[in-house]
Amino acid sequence: MITPRLLLADNAAAFAELAAERIAAEVRAAIDTHGRCSLALSGGTTPRPVYERLAHPDLDYDVQWCKVDIHFSDERCVPRDDPASNFRMAWDAMLKHLLMPRTRIHRMEGERLNHDAAAADYEARLPLSLDVLLLGVGFDGHTASLFPESPALDERVRRVVPSRSPEPPHWRLTITPPVIEDARSVIVLAAGEDKALAVARALREPFEPRRVPAQLALRGTWILDRAAAELAQQVAHGTARGAEA
Repeated sequence: MITPRLLLADNAAAFAELAAERIAAEVRAAIDTHGRCSLALSGGTTPRPVYERLAHPDLDYDVQWCKVDIHFSDERCVPRDDPASNFRMAWDAMLKHLLMPRTRIHRMEGERLNHDAAAADYEARLPLSLDVLLLGVGFDGHTASLFPESPALDERVRRVVPSRSPEPPHWRLTITPPVIEDARSVIVLAAGEDKALAVARALREPFEPRRVPAQLALRGTWILDRAAAELAQQVAHGTARGAEA
């Protein structure tokens, strides 16, 4: 089984700082290598403080944002200004504060009624290999909008597809496994005790991404706070309680 690189933070502030520093370093490396960077953002609540830190006017991460293209790993099928929109969260927390051409921000059009067409159009805008891909871990082990037992997990041709979530809003657009596999750098963010069981399953159970889709990102760097990492650390020492066998 692939073993990811684990970076642990002691608290919420340290988590945001560590994650922001790592993301900035990977973006700078991509720009140094080929003059630009394609960065795909994750949604949900976990990355928001990280995005806020990256855009903070008093913190300089030495990122040439004018050379960065922003993409998304998934989106809820809601209007762009809906509170559930991943784009809205990223826009409010970070994107509107950055000095970068708005034409470099490529959002998934989740509000379109034809989800297949929206997915196909977004696929055409994705680079063949993302330089930096940010992902999260859901309480059920999902990542992006790839949920356990989803047909999207078997997709090998299409790179963006509609996906159905067990939680509302039910329809999503999501990247597929080949996009995760082809990304040059993958960073997984997980924080909070509500993610501990999912993280433990992803890191310690046999490789079965249909059951734990977050395992698709095991080759990446996982940035965790102590609460999210607790069960995985206990399992490693044979003392976990409540974790599935």
